[in-house]
Amino acid sequence: MLTQSAIAQRVVQSVNSSWLFRKDEVGLEPAQAAAAKGWEAISLPHTWNAADVLDDEPGYYRGVGWYKKTLYVPAAWQQRRVYLYFEGANQEAEVYVNGQLAGRHAGGYTAFRVPISGLLKFSGQAPAATEVLVRLTNRHNPDIPPLSADFTFYGGIYRDVYLEAAAPVHFDLDNYASNGTFVTTPAVSAEAAEVVVAGALTNESVTARKVTVLTQLLDRDGRTVAKQQTALTLKAGEKRTFRQPLPRLHRPQLWSPDAPYLYRAVSQVLEGKQATLLDEVTNQVGLRWYRFDAAQGFFLNGKPLKLIGTNRHQDYPGLGNALPNALHERDVQLLKQLGGNFLRVSHYPQDPAVLQACDRLGILASVEIPIVNAITDSKSFFANCRTMQTEMIRQGYNHPSVIIWAYMNEVLLRLPAGIKRDNEPGKVYLRRVNRLAQELDSLTRREDPARYTMIVNHGDFELYQLAGLPAIAQLVGWNLYQGWYSGDLEGFPKFLDRHRQELPTKPLLVTEYGADSDVRLHSFQPQRFDKTSEYANRYHQFYLKAMLDRPFVAGSTVWNLAEFNSETRQEAVPHINNKSLLTGDRQPKDAYLFYQAHLVKTPFLKIGSRSWTLRAGQAAGPDSLFCRQPVEVYTNQPAVRLLLNGRDLGTRPAEFGVARFTVPFGAGLNQLRAQAQDLAVEDFADIEFQLLPTRLDSPQLPFTELNVSLGDARTFTDDKLHQVWVPEQAYTPGSWGYVGGQAYKQPGDRLPYGSDRDILGTAYDAIYETQRLGLSQFRLDLPDGEYEVVLHFAELEAAPQGEQLVYNLAGAGTGASTATSAPGRAFSVLVNGVDALPELSLDTYLRPLQANSFKVPVSARGGRGIIVEFKPGKGQPFLNGIQVKRL
Repeated sequence: MLTQSAIAQRVVQSVNSSWLFRKDEVGLEPAQAAAAKGWEAISLPHTWNAADVLDDEPGYYRGVGWYKKTLYVPAAWQQRRVYLYFEGANQEAEVYVNGQLAGRHAGGYTAFRVPISGLLKFSGQAPAATEVLVRLTNRHNPDIPPLSADFTFYGGIYRDVYLEAAAPVHFDLDNYASNGTFVTTPAVSAEAAEVVVAGALTNESVTARKVTVLTQLLDRDGRTVAKQQTALTLKAGEKRTFRQPLPRLHRPQLWSPDAPYLYRAVSQVLEGKQATLLDEVTNQVGLRWYRFDAAQGFFLNGKPLKLIGTNRHQDYPGLGNALPNALHERDVQLLKQLGGNFLRVSHYPQDPAVLQACDRLGILASVEIPIVNAITDSKSFFANCRTMQTEMIRQGYNHPSVIIWAYMNEVLLRLPAGIKRDNEPGKVYLRRVNRLAQELDSLTRREDPARYTMIVNHGDFELYQLAGLPAIAQLVGWNLYQGWYSGDLEGFPKFLDRHRQELPTKPLLVTEYGADSDVRLHSFQPQRFDKTSEYANRYHQFYLKAMLDRPFVAGSTVWNLAEFNSETRQEAVPHINNKSLLTGDRQPKDAYLFYQAHLVKTPFLKIGSRSWTLRAGQAAGPDSLFCRQPVEVYTNQPAVRLLLNGRDLGTRPAEFGVARFTVPFGAGLNQLRAQAQDLAVEDFADIEFQLLPTRLDSPQLPFTELNVSLGDARTFTDDKLHQVWVPEQAYTPGSWGYVGGQAYKQPGDRLPYGSDRDILGTAYDAIYETQRLGLSQFRLDLPDGEYEVVLHFAELEAAPQGEQLVYNLAGAGTGASTATSAPGRAFSVLVNGVDALPELSLDTYLRPLQANSFKVPVSARGGRGIIVEFKPGKGQPFLNGIQVKRL
């Protein structure tokens, strides 16, 4: 057992505080930047894109930023080897120390270490005041992956930075930013386990040194269960490798998702009779064995295990990708609470805290480098890919959670200009992609023969077969979105079965699947692309069943754990990809609860739509005081009983984890109480319901307010303003609704209705993305009184060309509409005969994709109610939304 006095001579300290930052849009030299004014005080982690990726201005700053800090290096470190260690900085870094270039690094997602000993300036016994200057750029560079992707390329030193000082004799610190030691477990079983520690020592002193490398394997309680020592003599300036097989462990504690037992391998460099400690590193060790089988899936420690989990991006609302470790760790904890056992770290290596949490919590992991969408056919691109792959493997080598190294994601999604799969340039390009894949696969198997390799493809089976990619890696990952980007839901199981038939020896993982879900949008007749929670629920329920029914599907990862930033996206929530199980601030969506019902091993029961606590709907009839709406309860129990305000609504069986009820909501507060049959497991939900009268003159339900989204079949809930926008309806006497016209639908079949463009000047894009075209009136048969009417408009037809995004993985449309036009559109709006908006046109307020709202006071007199009339001039009038409030 190690003594408390065994203190390593290596010193590691974070240097995250008291940095300065400035942008550089003019191309300063280091000396000019250091002397320039306009520095901003910041702390690390930091990104310069936390805000501009969310504004209405297309694009975000992709250029140069400078960072500056003064370090105070103790005089006692003059004989040590001093480094700056960056966990990650995006994406091209130059590090200057006291005005001299200390090192460069290309790539934004792997760590790098810069030696600075020779650049330090000591004066007597005083600390060396050392100026560090970092030039960083996140510009597009065709030689550095990723070239393009459905995520944001934040710029900045967005992970931790450390100052390291080691004795002249130390474990190798110049090995791709690894810690210089590598732990393998060549043979593991329930009966015995072998552990081997290998690495290299460096002697940077001026004399030969005789040292001992001592490795002790400690159990969870700190007891030594195995140890080995190796004597080495190192010449001055020599680097020497070592390999230490430890004595075999008998009846070892195994690592698994249910019991993630960790040993610690503590390796020390000792010198002399007193065994003076020169250096020390500690690695977590998890003893497990595993294999993939093309027919039967995945096996861990000899037992079948279905890998189920999520993908994960590394950003957070308001912070960009500059997250403290606690938020990285929290995401892994949320995956564990889901009941998941597998994390695809996509599409790049992430903060070290992520894999550390996976080790501790028992989450198996796949990690990849960011070759996304396409490659550049250049020597520099290939070389950078090889370096990234090597860095990823060596830096993550000692994590027992890692079982897969991957290196391509949907690499044929965006073929370069002029290249087609069947022309000669296309054939050449596919051969080059194949060559890069072979190089990376061979490199990976040399670096780490124990783990599996994987290429991840989008759903174009023929194209990837034509390129020969499925034959290269040991595993094939498919990103499949049937029922979302392409086709219908039934295409998903057909694709899985096709893989099994045509690639019978290749293990399969479904590495991405998901549907957009905006928690504000709901529909009781959900449709593909409507972005409602209800369609996403249907989608996930279908996909999970198809995968569980097929043993050959080794694993799956939902796209995505949480909503993340993708600046080029427009949609109902601009700049956000909301295919996810959690919101951006990590609140659970219904689909998260659905997976918990299938994966959590303790009794589980949750009422669905946790965030939909404010609802609205029309009363069931003229004299009715309730509105029936569906409610889902997610559970791993056989049946659920539901009560509304203490009234028993009956017991329903749970079908594939879901018990479905129709609830008669009344006006005001409704308390739901769900109970599992024969178990003391229950859940509560308080729902406020805004009950709308069937007839606007109803004495039982006096009219107060109405918010209507035109051209829309969904409900939109605005918790901030405590308002519910209900879908449009046609006018009937005594009620409200539109007269004439048709719902706007953009060209193509991507959306069932409305637009997917970013509407400027509003946070309520979903309201402005739908409209009714060509209507003649909107009528409300309201009682006499004083009212306020708010009319909402956004020109959707006279819209400029949108960026042609590649999110549609099977060519059923594009991520943004093509340019449309509404030449000379002009109309006026009358409210109860008053020309309230006399001139709405493209020359006045109707700017393309710009939100406009107008508040109009109205007096209803003589039983006429409110009539909003639309008088066409040129083109068709339209209306996006209307709000009416009784004053």
